[in-house]
Amino acid sequence: MKGPLFYAKILLFGEYGIIKDSKGLSIPYNFYKGALRLDNNTTEVAVSSNQKLKAFTQHLKSIDSELVTFELQRLESDLAKGMYFDSSIPQGYGVGSSGALVAAIYDRYALNKITVLENLTRTKLTKLKTIFAAMESFFHGKSSGLDPLNSFLSLPILIKSTSDIEPTGIPSQSQHGKAAVFLLDSGMTSETAPLVSVFLDNFEAPAFRKMMKDEFIATSDRCIEHFLSGDVKALFSDVKTLSSVVLHNFSPMIPKRFVELWKKGLDTNAYYLKLCGSGGGGYILGFTQDLTHAKTLLADHQIEVVYTF
Repeated sequence: MKGPLFYAKILLFGEYGIIKDSKGLSIPYNFYKGALRLDNNTTEVAVSSNQKLKAFTQHLKSIDSELVTFELQRLESDLAKGMYFDSSIPQGYGVGSSGALVAAIYDRYALNKITVLENLTRTKLTKLKTIFAAMESFFHGKSSGLDPLNSFLSLPILIKSTSDIEPTGIPSQSQHGKAAVFLLDSGMTSETAPLVSVFLDNFEAPAFRKMMKDEFIATSDRCIEHFLSGDVKALFSDVKTLSSVVLHNFSPMIPKRFVELWKKGLDTNAYYLKLCGSGGGGYILGFTQDLTHAKTLLADHQIEVVYTF
């Protein structure tokens, strides 16, 4: 058995804000992918994945059956035969490794599932997101459900609010464009749940809530509008603002050895860095108007280009 492929995702804008009803924009990242397999693979990686899937199956049994039900007997039978999730998506890197797994399990084992072939109304999309949030909470403690939704649909998704989401079109990439969105490898993994807890604790403070509303969310929402409309000049102006806001207010989420690199981008305007997912390690998301120049300044670091314009 080899299941269909499910891809990584990149949340371009909306990290942490979407927990508090801001806008978000998520795109598939087809460079990384995963699929369920049943092929007698007994490597350490396959066995470890199989064990994690068995634990995940126990979590699925706890989800409200009014929301979603699964063919648990078939799932457990396949796991007993050694089924695992064969994935190239790096774990703890903020690009949706658990989201792809959740999408794969839902696609293969959910009963009365909503499919990508039907007319995906707002109601159906919201229900899918709710189902995926309940499933993915096993991995993160709290989940928006967005990562699995993006992986399941394999389409860019615009989040207008927690109850208003829709597939969206994004401007076509320019193969010869100097500007780019890129991933910067921090060289270390991160766990989402502890960082989300830090954020929720910080959110109890009135000053932090005000910053989120007036600075972070307002700027992030404008970035989404500029990106979708193709207004590159306005986009980079607001991405710089967003990068600065994150630097000054999300210090636990920025790996310490990247703080100076973060500042260097803001000081030189050669590139701007922002969180990729929850931060704390994994990938850092970068934006530059001159990719060649940014690569020169970041020559000691591994970069993957995501989007050019």
